[in-house]
Amino acid sequence: MARHLRVGAAQLGPIHLSDNRGSVVERLIRLLGKAHGSGCGFVVFPELALTTFFPRYYMENQDDVDAYFEREMPGPETAPLFEEAKRLGIGFHLGYAELAGEHHFNTAILVDRDGAIVGKYRKIHLPGHADHWPDAPFQHLEKRYFEVGDLGFPVWRAFDGIFGMCICNDRRWPETFRVMGLQGVEMVVLGYNTPTDNIYHREPVHRRMFHHLLSLQAGAYQNGTWVVAAGKAGKEDGYGLIGGSAIVAPTGEIVAQSITEEDELIAYDCDLDVGRDIKENIFNFDKHRRIEHYGLIASQTGVVPPPK
Repeated sequence: MARHLRVGAAQLGPIHLSDNRGSVVERLIRLLGKAHGSGCGFVVFPELALTTFFPRYYMENQDDVDAYFEREMPGPETAPLFEEAKRLGIGFHLGYAELAGEHHFNTAILVDRDGAIVGKYRKIHLPGHADHWPDAPFQHLEKRYFEVGDLGFPVWRAFDGIFGMCICNDRRWPETFRVMGLQGVEMVVLGYNTPTDNIYHREPVHRRMFHHLLSLQAGAYQNGTWVVAAGKAGKEDGYGLIGGSAIVAPTGEIVAQSITEEDELIAYDCDLDVGRDIKENIFNFDKHRRIEHYGLIASQTGVVPPPK
């Protein structure tokens, strides 16, 4: 029996410093309504979906930083999103800044159609820097404000399939998808906030988009999995984000992509069995992987060139 799930990627336009959580949650609820009208059973929201991308700002006062974090999920301000999703019978993926005791994580959750949290992921590949770069056009302080995720790359049985999560920069690392691929993942969902400008070296915006989509497509094809990526777009208080939310089939083909820099829903009927042929043939891990030659991947971080 075919397993079909209509999935929506809910891109968000700019969220400014002056926007409060309540107004953002209202936008998420409106996107849920669009998803329901389109027949979606599951919606993917972006990374840090409740606030502006605050790691672009250098802050020394910890209370100022903690104001961007959620101490519980759902909380008073996010409960309406869970209630509406439950009423509509739609599951969702949501990215947010999590304060767990004294620990700070860039987190995403998987929520079922009944509004229950069935999975949690904490971002592992943190980009950026921890110190202040006063001469940079903006900061990228994820290494200052977040700890490295401590939950690994698990997968969950949900929506009649096997689901995994990652966040933003994780998508650029093939190990992210491979660990989930080795658990039989059938759909990887993720949110991101990718700046239009690269503060480390000059790079045209079209290349930023190319590398974003390349990462999604490679991860999908090489693991025979759907990949659904929802981003933020447009200029948040003058700072640009690339957008380009996309749904990618296990064949590596883009089947839906956003075209605006505003709140936008894209949707596609995903057949969760499409990746089966790829898993059983081209990338049959059991038959073709040669782990005796892969030791370097898990034993070494930096590059060690051969001796001259």
